[in-house]
This record gives sequence, C-alpha cells and structure tokens, in this order.
Amino acid sequence: MGEWLQTVLGLATETQSRVITSLAIIAVILILRGLVVWIIARRTEDVRFRYHARKVSAYISASLALLLLGRIWLTGFQDIGTFLGLVSAGLAIALKDLVASVAGWLYLLWRRPFEVGDRIQIGEHAGDVIDIRLFRFTLIEIGNWVEADQSTGRLILIPNSHILMKAIANYSKGFRYIWNELPVLLTFESNWSKAKTILQKIIDEHSAYLSESAMQSVRKAAQRSMIIYSTLTPKVWTSVASSGVLLTIRYLCDPRKRRGTAETIWEDILTEFGKCDDIDFAYPTTRRYINLEEGKRGAGGPALPVPVQEELK
Repeated sequence: MGEWLQTVLGLATETQSRVITSLAIIAVILILRGLVVWIIARRTEDVRFRYHARKVSAYISASLALLLLGRIWLTGFQDIGTFLGLVSAGLAIALKDLVASVAGWLYLLWRRPFEVGDRIQIGEHAGDVIDIRLFRFTLIEIGNWVEADQSTGRLILIPNSHILMKAIANYSKGFRYIWNELPVLLTFESNWSKAKTILQKIIDEHSAYLSESAMQSVRKAAQRSMIIYSTLTPKVWTSVASSGVLLTIRYLCDPRKRRGTAETIWEDILTEFGKCDDIDFAYPTTRRYINLEEGKRGAGGPALPVPVQEELK
C-alpha cells in the first residue's frame, strides 16, 4: 500500500505514515463517540440529556481530533508542554460554557453578590435563591403572570456564567426594604385635600414602624456602599391624570410582604372613603359638559342672572 501511495500520489514514506495514522485517529475517535452516544441512548429516555450529550461529545471529539492531528502534522506539537497547553486550550474552547460557569461560581464565593435565601433578579428572571452548585444556581420564580412578586411555584435553573454577563438586582442585601407605590385616582369633583389627609394617616399607621428600622439598615449599608436616603417616611404625592386627581402613596415595605401590605392599606382606604360623601373613586366614564352652562364665569361660563347683575352694580 505504501508503494502504491508513493507511485500514484507521490507521497514520501513519512507523509504516508502521517496519513495512515491520521485516518486511524479519526476512525477511533468516531467509533468512541458513537459508542458513548449509544450507551447514553440505552441508559436514559431524557431527550434533552441525549441532545446535550451528543453536542458535548461532538465538541470533545472535534477538539481531540484537531489536537492529535496537529501534533502529527505540525512539528511544534512534539513538545509535550506545548501539547498539554494546547489540549487544555482545546478543552477550554470545547467546554467554554462549563468553564464560564465554574468562573461564575468562584466569583460567587469570592464577592457574594447573593446567597441562598436572597431574593434576586438576574436578566429577565426573578425569584428566591434556594440552591447554589458548581455549574448553576436555582431560583423559585416570582412575578411573571403572578402579581405583586408572589411565587409562581416554578424552579428556574440558571448557569453560573450568567453572573458574569448579566445585571443582578438583590432585594435582600444592603438596603433590605423596597419602595412600593399605590395609585389612588379620585374624580375632579372629590374633596382631594381631605382624601390626601386620610391617606397620609392610613399610611403612617401602617409603615411608620418601618422608618426607624429602615434608617438603621441604611446606616449599616452606608458603611459598605454609597447608599444615602434623607427621608424614609411614607408620603402621599398629588398629580393630575386624564380621568381625575391622582394621589400616589409611596411607602417602604419588606420585599416579601409587598402584596400583604398593599391589601391591608387598600382595605383601610375603602373603609375610610366609604364614610365620606364628598370623595369618589374615578374610573373611565363618559359625561356631557357644556362650558356655557357649567363652566366658571371667568373662563367663558354662564353669566349671572340680570337681577343679580343689577344688585352687584
């Protein structure tokens, strides 16, 4: 066979040896990969696991083939140090996601951006951290189709590599409270100043006890980070919307009690506003308004009756 290759293709003996060795290496690698895939297919019915096993085995096989063939065809590969270095580089490229996840795990141990029990948001996913492992961490999901950051019951497995690539919001570290807002929309005809006083009283009763605790939390956090809050007391803000006067309640709450505190505050609001005949909630309605009949006199509204005009004169 060697004489035939040399006659027909003009290959030298050394080149022939390299070609035959290369073909043998490729054949052995393909056979071994096929055997691994076959064993995995016999051992598990999980389609996803099979898919990932095929992908990983393909990456590893290709990397080994390139490295071994390079060692045969390139003289620089004969140095064992160079060979091992290139093998390591090849494996790092083939398993780059796993290597990045291990790096993320080391960063997690070193910097501790979050721990088990913390409530975080990373990328589009939010939840409570319930497990941290070498390659991934697990969240029990909150939000999504459920309102007010309540749990959905789903578990989300996130690779540790995401820690290095995506922004992380931690509800539990540093300043341990979050600001929550409740918009209360009243009709333009309502006594909004009276309503604002009622809302301020309600919110003071529900969150005043948090102000001192939150201030202590801020003082501790300020020793590690630049967290500055001058006012932590609850407040009611006034603005005008298209359908009425908007009173927005802003108050501190525990991240895990957001829905519960909102429910309690709303129940008190409904009770107190139910006692007032000059306060109404606004909602989308249609009404007939004629400025000449209902508007202010100085803005083109109805003129005073003639007897009244004579009396004013």
